[in-house]
Amino acid sequence: MRAYRAPAWLPGGQLQTIWAARFSRRDTGQAAQFVRERWAAPDGDFIDVDIQPGTAGAPWLAVFHGLEGSSDSHYIQAFAWAARAVGLNFAAPHFRGCSGELNLAPRAYHSGDFEEIGWILARLRERSAAPLLVAGVSLGGNALLRWAEEAGDSAARCAAAVAAVCSPIDLSAGGRALARGFNRQVYTRLFLRSMKPRALAKLAQYPGLFDRQRLLAARDLYEFDNVFTAPLHGFLDTDDYWARASAKPLLHTIRIPALVFNARNDPFVPAWCLPEKSEVGDRVTLWQPPHGGHVGFAAGAPPGHVLSMPQAVLGWLREHA
Repeated sequence: MRAYRAPAWLPGGQLQTIWAARFSRRDTGQAAQFVRERWAAPDGDFIDVDIQPGTAGAPWLAVFHGLEGSSDSHYIQAFAWAARAVGLNFAAPHFRGCSGELNLAPRAYHSGDFEEIGWILARLRERSAAPLLVAGVSLGGNALLRWAEEAGDSAARCAAAVAAVCSPIDLSAGGRALARGFNRQVYTRLFLRSMKPRALAKLAQYPGLFDRQRLLAARDLYEFDNVFTAPLHGFLDTDDYWARASAKPLLHTIRIPALVFNARNDPFVPAWCLPEKSEVGDRVTLWQPPHGGHVGFAAGAPPGHVLSMPQAVLGWLREHA
């Protein structure tokens, strides 16, 4: 996938992004067979983790979803298929409130949620002595890289290798890209359509938690994060949140094998903000193909499928673990 090129029938980053989310063929021969587990969080809240058992004693693959994603997201289903094809155990943890049931605490989730990643991976590591392979898509990938950066040398005690796919490792650049033109009219509206009701449900749980009218008036992610995400998770404002939660500035500190995989035509993550080799440590591999969109990577004849990307990422993880 380092040199991936999109098929001729699906040109451009916007089409590649929309096709994957809305129109890609999801029939992989067998739908993911998940068993849901509810885990008590250290703060008294809970998360739901969907498990797909593999061969006894096999390694685990855990994949963290993106903004407003879940185990139903096309990329999680595709990663589950790839894990099943080689007999791996598979886990799809849900960030707070993303499993279909509102979480309990006066918080949600965010792009730099490395402490959440850490305790989830520690619990998965307890289940097996086999290597733990970890991927994160979009927001989940940035949070995963932030965990690897914060964990330093201790990361190797938990994960054998990590991969971030289409992750906005420069949150300010990604936020500005989503606030303009087509992106604002389509993707930002789509995100806010689910984010606002979920935030209002949290306000009903905790009256006075934030300003309802300011949230309703938010028209982009910058404004939403200023009202909701930043203050609920210990940041001063959106600028502070985006600066401290971005993985890019600390990629040189990662001490385990890490793949950072971004298409250069991703409408969410501008190519100009992607890291160069000189900006990362020697444990970090950069894949930056010219095509793919945001978690697109079409393959095959129309209507195409989304299986090649998770196969390639899983292959890299297994090789480098």
